[in-house]
Amino acid sequence: MKESDQKCNNSCDWKMGFRFSDEEKVEKLKNSISISRSRMKLWMTRAITTVLLWTCFVHLMALGELWRPKLFITWPSRCFHFDSPMPLQSSSSLPYNVFLPPKRIYRNNGYLMVSCNGGLNQMRAAICDMVVIARYLNLTLIVPNLDKTSFWADPSEFEDVFDIDHFVLSLRDEVRILRKLPPRLERRFESNTIYSLSPISWSNISYYHNQILPLFQKYKVVHLNKTDARLANNGLPIELQKLRCRVNFNALRFTSRIEELGRKVVQMLRNKGPFLVLHLRYEMDMLAFSGCTRGCNNDEVDELTRMRYAYPWWKEKVIDSELKRKEGLCPLTPEETSLVLSALGIDRNVQIYIASGEIYGGDRRMESLASAFPNLVRKETLLKPSDLRFFQNHSSQMAALDYLVSLESDIFVPTYDGNMAKVVEGHRRFLGYKKTILLDRKLVVSLIDQYDNGSLGWDEFSSAMKEAHSNRDGSSKKRVVIPDRPKEEDYFYTNPHECLEAWEEPLRSS
Repeated sequence: MKESDQKCNNSCDWKMGFRFSDEEKVEKLKNSISISRSRMKLWMTRAITTVLLWTCFVHLMALGELWRPKLFITWPSRCFHFDSPMPLQSSSSLPYNVFLPPKRIYRNNGYLMVSCNGGLNQMRAAICDMVVIARYLNLTLIVPNLDKTSFWADPSEFEDVFDIDHFVLSLRDEVRILRKLPPRLERRFESNTIYSLSPISWSNISYYHNQILPLFQKYKVVHLNKTDARLANNGLPIELQKLRCRVNFNALRFTSRIEELGRKVVQMLRNKGPFLVLHLRYEMDMLAFSGCTRGCNNDEVDELTRMRYAYPWWKEKVIDSELKRKEGLCPLTPEETSLVLSALGIDRNVQIYIASGEIYGGDRRMESLASAFPNLVRKETLLKPSDLRFFQNHSSQMAALDYLVSLESDIFVPTYDGNMAKVVEGHRRFLGYKKTILLDRKLVVSLIDQYDNGSLGWDEFSSAMKEAHSNRDGSSKKRVVIPDRPKEEDYFYTNPHECLEAWEEPLRSS
């Protein structure tokens, strides 16, 4: 009996040992699960707290953007008044607003891709128009591609010429702008499956609503491959016209490198007194394109003609140079320009900054102008080669320097009404009607011919020249509208009169 009890006890103890061991394991497992749950709760609490704090921070930042005081800083390279004794960095009275506007929320109808064509100022105006079109059609604008295939073959990207961050952020209350397409759509572009077209020139905004918007609804992404003069000068809603100005005069700021160098050139000129900027449009490409060859020798005429035929998109091939000149359709030659400036009474000792590329014919063609006005300067003569090394072979960046200096000058004189002359004239109007001598070239060449053949003496010639240009000084005027002939009416960017009233927000910048 005792043995059986002992066996039973041993057996029970053995079984109880296993039972106790299992219970311990279960208890440990429960404890482990409990600890894991506690840790999970702690992790989730921390994650939720972080998300809530971050959300509050974002909302506070957004409220700060809306309610904080508006801060203004001085643009380092804009129009400085010559009658001001203040130093360069504080002489301007035209600040721009740097507060970050709230994002505009809208239903995106698609993505607008843009390939600009032409030179700097042709592309500048086109970018303004494309922003307006994107805004009106509720599109997302992809940062425009600049022309790299024109005569100048400039490889510059948008961010090499313009401050891309300022461009994107300063317009975010009007249009969403991305640097590139989203990846899934980028692959379509790389495989050349994006729908592409050239819009009709000088089109009203209704054309884009009725004919272009349906393309976005169908293809999602549309590429406009020519953008110059694709939007009408007139007949647009006032808010769109003002948006064009906002983009041109505020959003399109040049890069800090260009602005700093432009400022340096202006300072060097201003240290020696007032200066005149002469946009002497007498480069090889202009003469070849226009067919204007007055003063060129036979070899030069042949060279220009060959060049004109070499570019298929220059449609006019056979050109009567003299007839075109008499119609006032040729840029003035350096010799003609010398006579005009003298007849208008420009002081021979004034600094004249030549804003242009390389003059065709070089020093030979510049002799008469240099003799009459010995203080001729260019960026290449004012700056060291090291200053310009980043700009070499980048025509748009070099043109941007000339643009900034042109805005600063006491007097701006273009010898041809190309894109730079037009856009600078309009920008100087916006900056307070700074004096721009707008030459009546048809009358000018007629007076010069009369003076050359002895029909007019110098006093008569000078008097007639001054009288003819007494009211052609870039002052206020209403833009000329010619229905059904948009190419002949005043260009919007030459005279944006809708934007010359007082603004609620200062927009006067580069």
